[in-house]
Amino acid sequence: MLNHIVIMGRMVRDPELRRTGSGVAVASFTLAVDRDFTSKGNEKETDFIDCVAWRATGEFVSKYFTKGRMACVSGSLQLRDWTDKDGNKRRSAEVIAEHVYFADSKNAAENGGRDATAAAPVGNPAAFVGNPAAGNFAPIYDDDDRLPF
Repeated sequence: MLNHIVIMGRMVRDPELRRTGSGVAVASFTLAVDRDFTSKGNEKETDFIDCVAWRATGEFVSKYFTKGRMACVSGSLQLRDWTDKDGNKRRSAEVIAEHVYFADSKNAAENGGRDATAAAPVGNPAAFVGNPAAGNFAPIYDDDDRLPF
């Protein structure tokens, strides 16, 4: 049997790291995943998918991912039956994350989903002020008239 799922979306909130009674790390988080199609009103719909990462993967997610970061999760789908506080039987679906990858740059996450380096002005070299220490570099212009040979 095959049970493999890959999803990509934004973290709805910071991951929550807990430990089991025996000290095993487990991180819970939710991804907002846009559907590939639009509804009748031309609006994209979003699914909020619960994910669980165990051990080192859970610690990694808890340490490096925050609300708003784009993440790609690879794992398996698990259905869980449980009883709520009123005694009603419930069923939940969650992704058991085996691998979690960054799906955006750190600059994009810090700038609300937009990569600051991608918005650098083009055409006028004097209009760009780069900071090489921060990873911002001036664009290279293909102008053969400036070559010394």
